Amino acid sequence: MPSRSISRELALLMLGQVNDRVPPADLPLESLLEQALASLAQHVREALDNAEIDLQQAQQQLLESELIDAADQLPRVRDYLQQGLTHAEQALNRLSASLELPRLLMLADQSEIREGALARTRAVLQDREALDSRLDAVMEGWRLGRLPRIDRDILRLAAVDLHTFGTPAPVACNEAVELANRYSDDQGRRMINGILRRLTTSVS
Repeated sequence: MPSRSISRELALLMLGQVNDRVPPADLPLESLLEQALASLAQHVREALDNAEIDLQQAQQQLLESELIDAADQLPRVRDYLQQGLTHAEQALNRLSASLELPRLLMLADQSEIREGALARTRAVLQDREALDSRLDAVMEGWRLGRLPRIDRDILRLAAVDLHTFGTPAPVACNEAVELANRYSDDQGRRMINGILRRLTTSVS
């Protein structure tokens, strides 16, 4: 994972702790960074806990399918097996994501990554009104303020990457979608993708 991606993820966690009404000059960014690292560690623990629950549910579904032996119950057996496999797949996906996070935590202590996170957070906070106006201008029948906070901050970071850090549009968009994959939902991911597509078209 490139250092820029880790810096962006830490910046997202830092921004999530900030009230939009608080002036940026009053914010202790170093303290926000330490809290972001603690949030990341908690995210690892929760992902592993959820994977354990999925595995337990998969095991229970498979056990229940074995207890059904009547021939006329085959559809029910198939349903239990399918549910078991679904839970097992969810567990594997969670574990796969979790294995990357400890490495991310270790890398996050590097000075280059910490400085990148601080710089991105500072850039968003200092230019928040202008960023929000740019994003509002490309939102069709919607307003940035109506989006969930995590989606707003992902969009703000992508806009900062484009306008301040000179990140190529495809890279900024892809990494914003990766953040949405980890922290938002399907609807948020689609919304972010569409808004950034229009934003990059408007500046090209």
